[in-house]
Amino acid sequence: MRFAKTHEWIKVDSDIATIGISEYAQKELGDVVYIELPKVGDKLTAGEQLGTIESTKAAGEMYSPISAEVVAVNDDLAASPQLINEDPMQRGWMVKVKIENQAELQNLMDEASYAEFIAKESD
Repeated sequence: MRFAKTHEWIKVDSDIATIGISEYAQKELGDVVYIELPKVGDKLTAGEQLGTIESTKAAGEMYSPISAEVVAVNDDLAASPQLINEDPMQRGWMVKVKIENQAELQNLMDEASYAEFIAKESD
């Protein structure tokens, strides 16, 4: 599992990856009430907007950690956005993508580096 500085996680299985937001991000957001995700077939570019998320505290954008094509969207989130709060690393996944450039994964943090990053950000 890898993490972006914008708090998205990515789990890679061959050339398919699953993307969501981190435990830290969902706690900072508070209760998620709405999410807007891309459609299957959409092309994502690393660092550009992946979707929109709204909570009782704030609204903001989510960003794609890598360049990829969307191959699946977690449709359960439309009716139950709280899955992001309940289980952000499993049932709260957002999209599955076909990776276009595996080398972009090297720009992301591993779990230990991400833990250090959020510890510094929290100070």
